[in-house]
Amino acid sequence: MWIDEETEAQPRVPLSRRRVLRTAVAIADEHGVESLTMRRLAAELGVEPMSLYHHVANKEAILDGLIEVVVGEILAAVEEAAGPDPADDWRGALRTRILTARQVLLRHRWAPAVFQTRTSIALPTVAYYDGVLGILRAGGFSWDLAHHALHALGSRALGFAQELFQPDEAGGDDPEMMAQMAERFPNLAGMMAAIVHDDPDTTLSWCDDQAEFEFGLDVLLDGLERRRTA
Repeated sequence: MWIDEETEAQPRVPLSRRRVLRTAVAIADEHGVESLTMRRLAAELGVEPMSLYHHVANKEAILDGLIEVVVGEILAAVEEAAGPDPADDWRGALRTRILTARQVLLRHRWAPAVFQTRTSIALPTVAYYDGVLGILRAGGFSWDLAHHALHALGSRALGFAQELFQPDEAGGDDPEMMAQMAERFPNLAGMMAAIVHDDPDTTLSWCDDQAEFEFGLDVLLDGLERRRTA
């Protein structure tokens, strides 16, 4: 019996912008965003590199798209998060939203660095911050104080904060380096000697990612509450 091989073969999944970006996210998650190239992306999708240009103009367009995908995941996650009513507890509601966003970023650890390279704000990101503003307004913030709050929170509202120090820069496991630091920078050296951190998996902040992030977040929220009630 003759069989039409094309009929029997699995139909090819059509290429789309969504499929291209989802595959790009998977590559970045597994190998890092630095390894993401048009050639590698095309190979992963089983198409010629030129086929990608019908859906994404260039590497920068892919990076913009990565942010859209990640913030889309954040928006879906915060929609399902069970936080308190912001009219009753705005701090609890905003804290839940931000820590939920952070959990999404922890699945895409390359995302904070890409966020900081974008020159424009994607619409999903605008939608996320609009939700933050809605919580502040429901919690009794004036427009002016809510505006200041958005600036104070900055990227922390999305679940990440830029750190000045990274563990691999400190030289905490090098006695000679620590001795030099103690001589030149006694306060930093004293702090590092008193508080020893050893967590090689942290990438979103220095030391204990989650503890330090939540500490900074709570300081901001408590300060904003004092301003709100002043």
